[in-house]
Amino acid sequence: MAPNDKIEKIIARMQKRIAEGQYYEAQQQTRVVAARHIKAANWPAAIDILYNVAQALLKAGQGGSGGDLAVFLIDVYKQAELKPEPTARGRVLTLLRLFAADEPTRKKYITEAIAWSAKFGEFPAGDPELHHVVGSLYAQEHDPYDAERHLLTGTKDSADVLARMEYTWYTQDDPHTAGLYAGRAVLPFLLVANVRAANQSYRTFTDLLVAQNPNLTAQNVSSVSADARVFPSLPLLNFLGLLLLAVQRGSPDMFRQLTTKYAANLRDETAEAPWNDAIETIAEMYFNIQRPRQSNPLFDMMGSLFGGAGGGGGGGGGSSNNRGAGRIEAPVAEGLD
Repeated sequence: MAPNDKIEKIIARMQKRIAEGQYYEAQQQTRVVAARHIKAANWPAAIDILYNVAQALLKAGQGGSGGDLAVFLIDVYKQAELKPEPTARGRVLTLLRLFAADEPTRKKYITEAIAWSAKFGEFPAGDPELHHVVGSLYAQEHDPYDAERHLLTGTKDSADVLARMEYTWYTQDDPHTAGLYAGRAVLPFLLVANVRAANQSYRTFTDLLVAQNPNLTAQNVSSVSADARVFPSLPLLNFLGLLLLAVQRGSPDMFRQLTTKYAANLRDETAEAPWNDAIETIAEMYFNIQRPRQSNPLFDMMGSLFGGAGGGGGGGGGSSNNRGAGRIEAPVAEGLD
């Protein structure tokens, strides 16, 4: 009997047990058979058995048993040092979509799958396609925090999914909070130097806002170099749009004018969701504007006593030269993904 025939017979036998309701027996026997092939470094056989039986168990609603074998499959991927190429990734995604949303094993499976793709793939944060599908599932399930975490490191389609989720979340809040929800997509994308995605998120969010609120006043302002949409009643949303414009132009002066003009709105409207750190980091990244020095009176006094007036020998943040050494280099704004 050919090796492939043997594997197919094993899978068929396990699937029959699952059809008969012998879920635990099928899970345990699959582990034993897979372990035997792993010991012989017969990775294709182990993967084939685990994938097919896990799929059958998950389809039968046995999330615990199916999830256990799915996690085992990822472990085999790691032992085999398998790269996240389309076939391997496809198996992972197929199993992922079969998990029930409330199945506890799913989170472990996701964590292990992302870790495998990060270790053996080319993306240190994990495979973007995996992140996109995981984030999209969380968005469909109205789990915004987990969705955000994955969509920010997803594919070129992730920005649209994230913005739509944020908009849906926004519709459950007060009308004037639009900028806060748009900012949950725009600012993080800027912080990971993905200007294209930040712009896409802003466009998607504002397009939905205009389409679903026909009475909302919005003015389109056009120039030779750029177009902008202004919302007189939503200053924080205007700030985000103009911030994106300043980033694209690489204009420190425009950024300074913007933060000055909207200082009161930023202080009042973001009180419960502070944007200060994000904006200061964006200032460093795109405009070479250093963060304000954090003064510590005790260290300043010690520096004055022991380091002299210009010595800066205390521990209160160091000299300006030291602070400059930690500056984030500004990436090129255009065309980043």
